[in-house]
Amino acid sequence: MRTVGVVVEYNPLHNGHLYHLHQSKKITGADCAVAVMSGHFLQRGEPALADKWARAEMALRAGCDLVLELPVAYSAQPAQWFAYGAVAVLHAAGVVDSLCFGSESGDLEALNAAAGLLSDEPEGLAERLAARLKEGVPYPSAYTAAAQELLEARGLKDIAFSLEQPNHTLGLHYLIALRQLGSGIVPYTVRREKSGYGQTDITDAAIASATALRKQIAETGSWDGIAPYVPAFTLEILKREAAAGRSPVDWESFARPLFHELLRSDAAGLAKYAEVTEGLEYRIRRAASQVSEWSVEALLGRLKTKRYTRTKLQRTLARILLGHPKEVLTPERLAGGPAYIRVLGFTPRGRELLREMRVRASVPVVDSAARGDWAFLAMDARASAVYSLAFRDPDPALALRDYTEPPLRI
Repeated sequence: MRTVGVVVEYNPLHNGHLYHLHQSKKITGADCAVAVMSGHFLQRGEPALADKWARAEMALRAGCDLVLELPVAYSAQPAQWFAYGAVAVLHAAGVVDSLCFGSESGDLEALNAAAGLLSDEPEGLAERLAARLKEGVPYPSAYTAAAQELLEARGLKDIAFSLEQPNHTLGLHYLIALRQLGSGIVPYTVRREKSGYGQTDITDAAIASATALRKQIAETGSWDGIAPYVPAFTLEILKREAAAGRSPVDWESFARPLFHELLRSDAAGLAKYAEVTEGLEYRIRRAASQVSEWSVEALLGRLKTKRYTRTKLQRTLARILLGHPKEVLTPERLAGGPAYIRVLGFTPRGRELLREMRVRASVPVVDSAARGDWAFLAMDARASAVYSLAFRDPDPALALRDYTEPPLRI
């Protein structure tokens, strides 16, 4: 079977995602699709609207045949490590022929040329990046400017994309990761249509970004307003999860446990967590004591500066909330890739892929956190336990689902 891999969050799965999935199969000639999906905490540092099992069900009903979890060690990371972790999972599975990602331009040739120059950290990139960071430029903008300047210096002056566009940045890092891993997976890209990544307003009759849909839900308190923009099964799953008290989840759902950690820790205690850099621990301590209400939004408002973007701060707060120390998430440990592959769900065709994976995967394939004692797997289980605190009626059994919940079968 020809198999295409896709990297997803599905927060929630909408019509644009459905288009991407269908196009991915079409242009690669794939018989089936494997999705690597973020768990409960996402690339921009936000908690997912619904839990990973609900979103895995969306993926399977949309046409994915196998859903694998992207460990939280990678899922709440900047583009470089998010992309590396996702590609490492697909590569380790041993059954994926191609990778198809969305991009603003749809120009794979230009992205591949850039990846070829940037994949080995070329001379001059680190210096350019350091100079911009010293000026107080946020890391994403600093990396973009440094890479763009280096690409132009190497003759790619007429590149048909901008690294300021987030899907291009992720796409570039998917391609870099494929090179770094020496993977035989063949990349493809589908041009993103009608709604940009993170676009907060709705400008089309059928396509809207996940950000805009979450905003609609938050502002109206109703699921029905998103009906034109999502498949019927997405709406059905979200309403079911809401009726069970498990959705919608957002940062305010974790205000009390987060502030508990911020207020009980001194600056040295906060400094041990991943993403707490450059003295940010002092700013966080000060801001936590100055808010007028126990609100994560209020805290972010006090913390945000030109240097510290909202996304950077959300990732930082996620690491504090989840208790992720710096020494567990070093570049060296992340570069080693996941030591296991976690299965969240599959279809009958996905079951066939799993049989192949049991033979061809380069790391163990597991269906439960009880199946191994890897550090990243334990982090996933703890993230699920913390996520369950957001439910209307917290249940210890739900906190332990990573140990007890079998993969979903559709």
